[in-house]
Amino acid sequence: MSLIKAKNLNKSFRIYSQGSGIKGYLKSFVKREYEEIHAVEDLNLEIEEGEMIGYIGSNGAGKSTTVKMLTGILEPSSGLIEVDGRNPHKNRKKNAMHIGVVFGQKTQLWWDLPVKESFKLLREIYEVDEEAYSERIEEFDEVLQISEFWEQPVRKLSLGQKMRCELAAAFLHHPKIVYLDEPTIGLDVAVKERIRDFIRKMNEEKNITVMLTTHDIGDIEDLCDRIVVLDKGKKIYDGALDDLVNRFSSRRLVMEVKRPEEFEIEVKGVNEVKNTDEGLEVVFDRTVITASELMRQILAEYEVLDFQIKEPDIEEVVKKVYNEGI
Repeated sequence: MSLIKAKNLNKSFRIYSQGSGIKGYLKSFVKREYEEIHAVEDLNLEIEEGEMIGYIGSNGAGKSTTVKMLTGILEPSSGLIEVDGRNPHKNRKKNAMHIGVVFGQKTQLWWDLPVKESFKLLREIYEVDEEAYSERIEEFDEVLQISEFWEQPVRKLSLGQKMRCELAAAFLHHPKIVYLDEPTIGLDVAVKERIRDFIRKMNEEKNITVMLTTHDIGDIEDLCDRIVVLDKGKKIYDGALDDLVNRFSSRRLVMEVKRPEEFEIEVKGVNEVKNTDEGLEVVFDRTVITASELMRQILAEYEVLDFQIKEPDIEEVVKKVYNEGI
């Protein structure tokens, strides 16, 4: 049985449309005109218990609207929606006790209180007994190291520290489902790695289902085997990440070489060679030639001072899907 189920799910908003200029402004006093926006349209989605899926799309694709319906914040315009057998909007309180949420920059911690006091309040709200609470805080601290700022007010935390606390708070009551909206945005590499390790640990060891929305392909590649892609409120892809990325994107090899003006390469799988601000860039098809094979051939002929592999950006992949179709 699916833990999350949506069938022919729709959510529309009526937006007031004012005409241009003074004429349009005056006309609105007599008769207001509205435009109907379809944020989510005929969405069919099933997520099994223990899955970790990436839910992606460009800005305005309907990701946050979907999550808000699943959490019970918004009521669907039409269609079926069930979370653990419940209608999330009609059973908001019961649904809230079994989910965890991290919504971008919106916090569930108390701004002026020390971190530990916020967690004590959350323990009471979610009815976590003291023994389980102590065990979980100790377990969270092993990965997230929240004890470093346990006594500090939330307002004094850095973005990375605050996000580590938000994650710990979302998983504190061992919910069945956790919705994560851009959990690593704006964070440095070390903090991102720690957060990904924690999410993976909770999913694998506690069997907590995770729905992750992000524009960071590192998050998706490290954590998710399955992704769902939205475009203008409609689901256009539901399957393995590797299948989508391999089909719609190329990798880029950026290098610093001696005498770049002499660089030439004719290898099957290399689509383009160009000079950029970052250095000499070789665009290649990962399904035809691997990065190691390409580097081996380049090193045999040229002196490479430095290089890095640039992974495709989720936005790039999604844009190609939009333009070319599945």
